[in-house]
Amino acid sequence: MEKVKAKKQYGQNFLKDTTILDKIIQSMPNNNNYVVEIGPGLGDLTKNLVKYKDMTAYEVDTDLIGILKSKFAIEIEEGRLKLIHTDVLEAWDKQKTLHDGKYDLIANLPYYIATNIILRAFEDRACENIIVMVQKEVAEKFTAKVNNKEFSSLGIITDLMSIDARILFDVPPESFDPPPKVISSILYIKKDMNKFLDKDFNKFLKACFVQPRKKLSKNLTSVLDKNSISRMYEELNVDDNVRPHEVSSSLYSQMHTRVKNGRN
Repeated sequence: MEKVKAKKQYGQNFLKDTTILDKIIQSMPNNNNYVVEIGPGLGDLTKNLVKYKDMTAYEVDTDLIGILKSKFAIEIEEGRLKLIHTDVLEAWDKQKTLHDGKYDLIANLPYYIATNIILRAFEDRACENIIVMVQKEVAEKFTAKVNNKEFSSLGIITDLMSIDARILFDVPPESFDPPPKVISSILYIKKDMNKFLDKDFNKFLKACFVQPRKKLSKNLTSVLDKNSISRMYEELNVDDNVRPHEVSSSLYSQMHTRVKNGRN
C-alpha cells in the first residue's frame, strides 16, 4: 500500500474501514445509472464501485492521479473507469453536468466543499441519486424538517427537490486515516427528476436565513418593504412572530413566487 500523506488543503481523510465501504456499496440504488465519484483519494471506494458499474472519478490532487492511474490501469484501459484530473466545481461550471446520461453521485466528499457539491448535484439535471459521506452536522442540515432548529435553506431545498432524503448511518473518526475531528454520516438523497432548482430561490432563502434566530419578517426586509411583507403575511396567513426555521418549505415556495412576480 502506497503511503500517501493526506493533504489539508484538499480536506483529505482516507476511508479505510472495509465494513463501511461494504455498507456504502449495499446502499447503491438498484438501477442502470452510471456512477460518478468525486475525490476518490486512494481508490478504496472506487475499487468497490467499479466492480458493479462503469464510472467516472474526478480527482484534483496530482499525486493521487498518478497512484490511481497505475492502480486502475486495467479498468481504465477497458473503459470501465474514466479518471478526470480537475477541480470538480470547475468541471461543473464548464459543462453543466458531470456525465452525459443519468448518473448517481457516490462519494466520500471533501468536507470543505461538500455542501457546495450537493447543491451543484441538485442543479445537475442528469444526477438522480446522491449517496455521499459528509460531516454529520451537514447531513443533519440537509435532512432537517420544519420546526427543527437545524432547519435552513438546505433542508428546504432538499424537501422540495427530493422524493427521499435521510441519513443512512454514521461513520466514526477511527474509520479514516487520518481520523477527522468529527463524526461523519452517509447521506442519501433521491431527487425528484421533474423538479429543478431555481437559483433565485436559493438566493431568496439565503436572505430569509441571514439571521436564523431573528424574526423572518426582519430578514425579509432585505428583499421587500415592510408593507409588502405585511400584505404577504396576511394573504398567506403567516404569524408575524414566526422565525425562519418555523416556516414550511411549501410556504417559502409560495412567498418566493410572490416576491418574484411582484405580487406582494
